[in-house]
Amino acid sequence: MKVTDIMAKPPAYCSPQTNLAAAVEILWRQNCGILPIVDSKEKVVGLVTDRDICVALGTRNRLPSDMTVSEVASGKVIACKPDDDLRDALATMAQAKVRRLPVIDAAGKLQGILSIDDVVLRTETELIKKDSELSFEDVVNTLKSLYAPKPLRSAQQKAAAA
Repeated sequence: MKVTDIMAKPPAYCSPQTNLAAAVEILWRQNCGILPIVDSKEKVVGLVTDRDICVALGTRNRLPSDMTVSEVASGKVIACKPDDDLRDALATMAQAKVRRLPVIDAAGKLQGILSIDDVVLRTETELIKKDSELSFEDVVNTLKSLYAPKPLRSAQQKAAAA
């Protein structure tokens, strides 16, 4: 089974200049937890999550309307392609410890969002019957990887990253 068979489309997204208040409204209206940030050329240049926004609002002592998503978002984009095998996308999620992946085409343009929730909700009724290569074990192992605690970074690692 391919990512395109499961991904949510059309995806919600925002621009780098979108303020956090507007981003929260998009997340609320679309009932999602991640917003890809798309530039004027329609390429994905970053991601902002509901967690990114909460941490920024709780630590920066600024109004949501005074901060843009580009100030709080991750510039690192971990993504998959529409024609990727679903098992490969699950492996990417597990390795990166992310629950959602933007789905981008070869030109870097946003096509959809793949979430572990969508995979779990469709596993029993659709995926296993159609694709014998994807098992409950694949899904459970991905979930275990996602929910395993991340190792804390040492002071040396933090200093090296700065």
